[in-house]
Amino acid sequence: MSARPGNDRRNTSCIVHELLERQEGVPSRDHDQSYEGLAQERLMDKDPHSHAEETQHSRLLTKKQISDMAFGIRELSKKLAQIRLKLHVKNIFILGKAHDESLIKNTRETTDWLLTKDPGYRVYVEHTLEDNKIFDKKGMLQKNPSYEGRLKFWTNELCDQKPQTFDIVLALGGDGTVLYSSWLFQRVVPPVLAFSLGSLGFLTKFDYDLYPQTLSRAFEEGITVNLRLRFEATVMRSQARDSEGQSDLVEQLIGEEAEDNHTHKPDGTYNILNEVVVDRGPNPTMSSIELFGDDEHFTTVQADGICVSTPTGSTAYNLAAGGSLCHPDNPVILEKDGLDQQHLENPAME
Repeated sequence: MSARPGNDRRNTSCIVHELLERQEGVPSRDHDQSYEGLAQERLMDKDPHSHAEETQHSRLLTKKQISDMAFGIRELSKKLAQIRLKLHVKNIFILGKAHDESLIKNTRETTDWLLTKDPGYRVYVEHTLEDNKIFDKKGMLQKNPSYEGRLKFWTNELCDQKPQTFDIVLALGGDGTVLYSSWLFQRVVPPVLAFSLGSLGFLTKFDYDLYPQTLSRAFEEGITVNLRLRFEATVMRSQARDSEGQSDLVEQLIGEEAEDNHTHKPDGTYNILNEVVVDRGPNPTMSSIELFGDDEHFTTVQADGICVSTPTGSTAYNLAAGGSLCHPDNPVILEKDGLDQQHLENPAME
């Protein structure tokens, strides 16, 4: 987790973040900054090349801040699981596999049902379906002209720049579809209602055949919320240096930095729901991996790779690699080495 100290959740209108601020007694903050400004802030926060005045606010939280936030989220999750939240649903986001013909039919069926059920609903489906023959947008509009203006199409850019547009996400597929929804919404994630239409079902609770009853109850009676922890990962890329010397990412990240001695730069920052895996790639030999936590050296392993996962991701690659299962309410991060030389069979949990 990361945020700005003293301004932890300033740039989101997510209902969960608002509830956390109320629980902590934090006054409401200004939300008028543009998305471009937010993106620039994130880049400056992560870029070690920025000037001192640009990096005076670290996105890293102290141990106490992380502990307090994790405890607050866990307590809020318990409360949300016991109450029903009444959603004012107007904009509905449908996510499925656009290349799967059977799921396109399911998407069309669900869209048709929603637009017929309430004339106030606006339904967003993937833009690749606009000219899809199976989805048949023209046929839907000819059948019911009232769909005009209420049947809309989303793009990745819309999800990235205006996530608050959508009141709820309907995921039609397997666990991969739910993970894709997390990838689409990197900042604010609307409530996700997942219907099982895939091979795995750790994250898909609802039976698609009962979607009319499920959606009617959810919209009319309210929903209970299960919060899932995500963590932020920054990809660092090596860069050429003018001065001679050995490249040392560890020294750059946790050591004393010199203005003319940068070895790596951030290439992208992502919010992760399942796991981050670092492997040796095409290298035929094992990698030497150094793991740090809170600027302290945790361990060094000789392995094919390393998997760092959330509690949600404990049932995915982590489990396949021999890692431990973890309840999703636990505010922890799991680490598992992949085929390590030292045979550290016991996975780590932090």
